Amino acid sequence: MTGLPLTEFLPNVSPIVYGCMGLGGGWNNNAIIKADIQQAHEVIDTALDNQINYFDHADIYTFGKAESVFGKVLAQRPELREKMYLQTKCGIRFEDSKGPKRYDLSAEWIKYSVDNSLKQLNAEYLDVLVLHRPDPLMQPAEIAETFQQLKAAGKVRFLGVSNMQQHQISALQRMLGEPLVVNQIEMSLQKHAWVDETVYAGNQDGKDINFTPGTLEYCNQHNIQIQAWGSLCQGIYSGIATTEQSTAVQQTSQLVATLAAEYHTSPEAVLLSWLMQHPSQIQPVIGTTNLERIKACAKATNVSLSREHWYALYVSAKGHELP
Repeated sequence: MTGLPLTEFLPNVSPIVYGCMGLGGGWNNNAIIKADIQQAHEVIDTALDNQINYFDHADIYTFGKAESVFGKVLAQRPELREKMYLQTKCGIRFEDSKGPKRYDLSAEWIKYSVDNSLKQLNAEYLDVLVLHRPDPLMQPAEIAETFQQLKAAGKVRFLGVSNMQQHQISALQRMLGEPLVVNQIEMSLQKHAWVDETVYAGNQDGKDINFTPGTLEYCNQHNIQIQAWGSLCQGIYSGIATTEQSTAVQQTSQLVATLAAEYHTSPEAVLLSWLMQHPSQIQPVIGTTNLERIKACAKATNVSLSREHWYALYVSAKGHELP
């Protein structure tokens, strides 16, 4: 797959992103141990060996340990930094003595987050800084000024967003002197409201679809790379479906396996290629720490599903025919 919108800004960027949420030893307060560092080495090497050179972080992943363990790898092998693109997200704050779980895209918090992430990642700069969630109190002009300061200081190259719809993106874009480069949203065969929004346009059956119409088109028109988090559906379609799962899940899991055999590829590759085949040029984010599954995901770049198979997967996941 070639021609991702992001290649205009990051040459030779991989069509698949490795999401680092699973690194660092889990969502707990345990200290990082040697096994966690070794796992990070192996994951990074496997990704790079399979032409995945884009690594996605967030300051909150495993309470900061994901960035920290990645940084320990870069400290031991600094030559790896020039072989990869680094992206991290900021803006989510967990409950603390000052307040409840909240979103914070203030200038003060963004600057603090960037400095802290760079320290944890043992990196001098971020290729892309992503605003993790839309903050109802965010001030687009303040965010734009903050980004320009960070860029001028050599800390951040580009700015992106996550979980935002077109109107929120537009409000930010008007204040920036350059393009936003990424919008990362939940998209998968399981979470397919972004497809439903197209199919049910003007149809009363689509009144409860929770996806803002026009977001994909807006991103395409403005050369904003769409990244899909949750792209592997937590493994429900690429493993062995149990009788405890719904009939639709069981049938879709079997269909994925059948197509994987027909295309001589992996179930993971079928799921990712389903996303990547959409005209929006979606860049899936994978989060598995299983080395064999990382290799299996990389095969998606060599799969091109027929139109009939693409629709068969979509209809199967929906559990009923299209209107």
